[in-house]
Amino acid sequence: MADLATLQVQLDALKAAYRSGIRTVEYDGRSTSYVSGEEMRAAIASLQSEIAQIMGTTTPTVGVVRSTKGY
Repeated sequence: MADLATLQVQLDALKAAYRSGIRTVEYDGRSTSYVSGEEMRAAIASLQSEIAQIMGTTTPTVGVVRSTKGY
């Protein structure tokens, strides 16, 4: 598992690329290309989860409840 500083650098690079519409991210001399924005969002969520785990915090979870009248 990578250390916190490395994960944060990767997350920052990925977020910057996502915001600018670039699908290739470079950090530490490595290059990673993503097919879609959805794939990039999944990678961002994964990195955020890893960082939260290292820091001992949790990522927010949202639950949605829908109901209708009747049976």
